[in-house]
Amino acid sequence: MVRVKRGKTAHKRRKNLLKQTKGFKWGRKSKYRLAKDALTHALKYSYIGRKNKKRDFRRLWQIQINAKAKELGISYSRLIHKLKEKKIILDRKILAELAKNNPKIFEKIVEKSKE
Repeated sequence: MVRVKRGKTAHKRRKNLLKQTKGFKWGRKSKYRLAKDALTHALKYSYIGRKNKKRDFRRLWQIQINAKAKELGISYSRLIHKLKEKKIILDRKILAELAKNNPKIFEKIVEKSKE
C-alpha cells in the first residue's frame, strides 16, 4: 500500500484562488478563507454587472435619442412608434450614435418617420 499525499493539489487550489484575488484590499488578497469568500461575491457581482450594463446602455441611448428628437419636435416614444410603423429597422444604439455624431442623417430619419 502506498499512501496518497494530497498536499500538492490542495496547495495548487489555494494558490490559484489567491492568484484570482490579486488586487483585493486587506486580508482578502492573502488569507485563504477571506479570499475565498471575497472571490465568490466578486464573481456574483461581475455576473450581475454584465446584465446591468446592457440595461444601463439602453437607458442612455433612450435619453440621447429623446434629447435630439425633442429638438426636432417629436417625443422619443412617438419616434420609435412611427419608425416601427414605417418598418424602419434601426436599433437604439445606432439611433443614439447618429443623433450624437451625424445629426443631419438623424434629422432625415425623423422626417422620414413623420411622413
